[in-house]
Amino acid sequence: MDFSVVRSSHSLVKPCEKTPTTTLELSGMDKVAVLRCNARTLHVYKQGLSHGAASVAIREALSRALVAYYPLAGRLKESCQGELQVECSGEGVWFVEASANCTLGAVDYLDDAYASPISYLDLLPNQLIPPEEANDQPLIQMQVTGFACGGFVIGMIFSHTICDGLGSAQFLNAVGEFARGLDKLSVIPVWCRDFFISSQYSQPNHPITHLLPPPIPNYRLEQANVDISMDQIDKLKHEFQHSTGRRCSTFEIVAAAFWRCRTRAILTTSSADTAGGQLVKFVFFANCRQLLNPPLPKGFYGNCFFPVTITAPKESVATASVVEVVKLIQEAKAELPKEFDKYRNSRIKGDLEGQLGDHDHDQEDPFFPPMSYDTLFVSEWGRLGFNDVDFGWGPPVNIVPIQGSPIIPAAIVGWQPAPNKGIRLMTWCVEEAHRQPFLALITQRLFL
Repeated sequence: MDFSVVRSSHSLVKPCEKTPTTTLELSGMDKVAVLRCNARTLHVYKQGLSHGAASVAIREALSRALVAYYPLAGRLKESCQGELQVECSGEGVWFVEASANCTLGAVDYLDDAYASPISYLDLLPNQLIPPEEANDQPLIQMQVTGFACGGFVIGMIFSHTICDGLGSAQFLNAVGEFARGLDKLSVIPVWCRDFFISSQYSQPNHPITHLLPPPIPNYRLEQANVDISMDQIDKLKHEFQHSTGRRCSTFEIVAAAFWRCRTRAILTTSSADTAGGQLVKFVFFANCRQLLNPPLPKGFYGNCFFPVTITAPKESVATASVVEVVKLIQEAKAELPKEFDKYRNSRIKGDLEGQLGDHDHDQEDPFFPPMSYDTLFVSEWGRLGFNDVDFGWGPPVNIVPIQGSPIIPAAIVGWQPAPNKGIRLMTWCVEEAHRQPFLALITQRLFL
């Protein structure tokens, strides 16, 4: 059988009511150069209504949600001073309707989207505007693809400049509430981007080396999913508590085991491009909404997170126990409030951009760690709220993140596809020579 997806219609969905026409300022964190990108995800729903009814319901709910979230219907623009802003024009978001000629069961509910007979690219909205005209792109692009079984897949493209993961999940949950017939949103959106006001010169004077793409390596990162049962995780948690007298989180356990196993794997086989140095870096992203005084209000949907970086000798990480690596992670997390406040103050003063003239050029910007094979990035998606989005037919059975970069080793910690219980580690972290050693270590020797 030939599997195919046909896009039947596309249009801009605008707010269903008149919304303010204004220009809004972004926070200093929104304007970090590395966030000038799009996040892409697939959301798989087992049940829906036939004949495009799901698309109609979601489109109408989207139009209603854009009234409260009217900045998302606008466009990014640059001020005369080169500062990034949001022009609230009400132009709308890009919406595509499509259909697949098979059931979701036939493609295993996209359990492995990268090996599926249907390309995940066919499930994402088709390109509306050339990438070089990025400021004219809608901030949200959505495709609803109906399958022969009545289920559907929502393909999302979200501007990271306007929302972080928590913010985009909050918006999708708002669309879900209207699709289910609710009259009012349970969470009222709040703009509140003045919590982090950076110098107007912050972006133009950013060290140029940070804005240039890294050298293109000769390696290619391979995709691999790893499922870890809650029994395994609970056993490691118990081991940590017995050893230290402290508790640890599921994320800390998974992240520690992942970093250790990957580091062991890359030590087993080295190539000229991936041999790297003697140090490895581990970067994860922490929500900072509650670190502010006062904390950001419920309903805030902008960017407010901070990359926590741990640097350690490669050999010590490879030979450490999971308990020892969890300790490293917890120690780094304990420093988060101080490091976040330090970064925020330096951005406000312009120190990181050298505005005051005494900038230490050897100082590493936490949002721009070295992009190399020895730097591993991990994001936690289990608590973002994507798994709760319900358009009227129940929550999704699968959430599939799409690889952001072919050369940056990364992983996402999420849930296994329903009805399975446990953690799914979705990775793009090793080249082919290291893939099997990595999988063997993390699936067979997790406790060793």
